[in-house]
Amino acid sequence: MSGRAHPDVNPVTDGGDLPIKSSPHRHKVGVPPKQNMFHDFMYTFKETFFHDDPLRHFKDQPKSKKFMLGLQSVFPVFDWGRNYNLKKFRGDLTAGLTIASLCIPQDIGYAKLANLDPKYGLYSSFVPPLVYACMGSSRDIAIGPVAVVSLLLGTLLRAEVDPNTNPDEYLRLAFTATFFAGVTEAALGFFRLGFLIDFLSHAAVVGFMGGAAITIALQQLKGFLGIKKFTKKTDIIAVLDSVFSAAHHGWNWQTILIGASFLTFLLTSKFIGKKSKKLFWIPAIAPLISVIISTFFVYITRADKQGVQIVKHLDKGINPSSFHQIYFSGHYLAKGIRIGVVAGMVALTKSTLQENSGILREKIVCMSSE
Repeated sequence: MSGRAHPDVNPVTDGGDLPIKSSPHRHKVGVPPKQNMFHDFMYTFKETFFHDDPLRHFKDQPKSKKFMLGLQSVFPVFDWGRNYNLKKFRGDLTAGLTIASLCIPQDIGYAKLANLDPKYGLYSSFVPPLVYACMGSSRDIAIGPVAVVSLLLGTLLRAEVDPNTNPDEYLRLAFTATFFAGVTEAALGFFRLGFLIDFLSHAAVVGFMGGAAITIALQQLKGFLGIKKFTKKTDIIAVLDSVFSAAHHGWNWQTILIGASFLTFLLTSKFIGKKSKKLFWIPAIAPLISVIISTFFVYITRADKQGVQIVKHLDKGINPSSFHQIYFSGHYLAKGIRIGVVAGMVALTKSTLQENSGILREKIVCMSSE
């Protein structure tokens, strides 16, 4: 056996006893071409805002198909409406009646948080879902006012205009703020700026929502205790001072009795719904039952004559257009834009937190089932 090295084997070792094999072919890696700054910027811009290539469905399509795809992208009802049937309608009808029973008392309360007439809460509860049914793409999202935004809107508006002394200006400023809140959210969607939400601190958002929940609960003490003269501030010290200062002459025991009774009823119905899935309908209709029974009870006992506050008159029909009441000039325009932008961002933050909470609940359910 010859002691000569194999021609493919390099006798040089790697520091040990084994020789290093070398390949007869060598490949050189070329220097990448220098990128144009404009092309680099456009690539980064596309990856940030259009990473999903939203126009990919329109490529190599005839004009008629492009028109239909464009119509479906703006009005998704033309897409899912073709597969709609009676079975889905029955389920949607049941869900709609259930949600409506909850929205009636809930949105009246939201209107009171914003210092507006109850009718505006009712208008905002059924007009947005009708629009979203044609233009929305999610089947599970909830459309309408929420407590946090209503309270924030009422606080910011009241800091500019007193709703008691200038109700007309307050209402017009509310229309202006809500209009620009919608413009803000529409602009964020059109320019695809949803990625900005990724930079929000989850701890900060949770802290904000927790603080908002405490603030809302404290604000409900005014109606729960029947206090007429209440502080306009929202901090805990001012609210508690206003509550206890009215303890001797400002509390209404009839209001407290009615509120405590139906609060117990709602909590009990919620507990029953959690215990038995077959009785899910009980907590769903409990708010509407509370409204009906409490209205009947106040009517037959004339409790409104004893200081129990009622909703009073609601205008019939659909609210006329309020576009002409929006401030497009004057010193209230800047205030309306500022309040609207803040309200729109808070609403977007809250919806993001709800989405993350829903994903977390789904993960917990999956983990528990495994």
